Amino acid sequence: MQVWYGPEQVPPTLTGADGTGSVVTIGVFDGVHRGHQAILGRVVARAHEVDPEGERPLAVAITFDPHPARVHRPDSGLELVASLADRLEGLAAAGLDAVLVVHYTLDFADQSPEDFIRTWIEGLLGARAVVVGDDVRFGRGNGGDAATLTRIGAQDGVDVEIVSDVVSPEGRRWSSTWVRELLEGGDVAGAARVLGHPHRLRGTVVHGLRRGRELGFPTANLDAASVGVVPPDGVYAGWLVREPGAGESRGAGEERLPAAISIGTNPTFDDVPERTVEAYVLGRADLDLYGQVVAIELVERLRPMLAFDGLEPLLTQMDQDVRDAARALEVPEPERLRVRPEDVTA
Repeated sequence: MQVWYGPEQVPPTLTGADGTGSVVTIGVFDGVHRGHQAILGRVVARAHEVDPEGERPLAVAITFDPHPARVHRPDSGLELVASLADRLEGLAAAGLDAVLVVHYTLDFADQSPEDFIRTWIEGLLGARAVVVGDDVRFGRGNGGDAATLTRIGAQDGVDVEIVSDVVSPEGRRWSSTWVRELLEGGDVAGAARVLGHPHRLRGTVVHGLRRGRELGFPTANLDAASVGVVPPDGVYAGWLVREPGAGESRGAGEERLPAAISIGTNPTFDDVPERTVEAYVLGRADLDLYGQVVAIELVERLRPMLAFDGLEPLLTQMDQDVRDAARALEVPEPERLRVRPEDVTA
């Protein structure tokens, strides 16, 4: 999938009488959840429907960075479900040919709905068709909506397809807001159901206190403040994912390692003032991940964070956490390095 970081990177071969053109959708696509996937599926299908015998148009999404809400309401404290890198991976996995990442500013937001459609979608991308959800908003003051887009498309000869809300079996609309609600409650399995894939935390592995290694559970530590929407403190089962190469889609070139994941401070030792995300790859003590960007996928919450009265009960619980994580991930239960409590720094 091609990624264009700005209009100057869009190839001129899309426009003009002989241009390939495009089928376009618009959105932030935070999380690339099931509702997004339904729209993206239609974009890809439409791109293959047009001129099937000739050079087909590209399936293209316009997305925005930073999130418009952070620009218009910088004090809102909005946390994104997914980083831009994860959004791009999700868009690639949906089968798109290209994504245009627009740097969102107040000046950009001040253009009229008509200018946005005719300058960006028609003029820049040579759109033959546009596919959006029925809640689409664009242009100055969010004044453009599905009706606006349909009207302009009819005037300019661009086909417009409006996709009605795709809802869950219980009747609720799939949305990033729903994902945030579930994550805030620690229901990472429920969030994965809405997303259609596990929720990811992404960050650079940093040095910690190395106590996990002393205990026989060496961990990859991420700064919780840097990774996005972090669920409540506790222990989770999930996967540590070594990043794919640039431009590769979700699942391509990744190494997925089963892990028990601790989120929060350390109440037993009471010397970790900041929340951290620590992932112990089951049965592995040979990994050197410092300085690498990794993703952590959360599959199931195993228990809340607890304080233990000494090392023996802590080690017993950590052994149980590893067994529970292996069960949740359906992988063999690993052996671990045995340590003596007296060898651990208090």
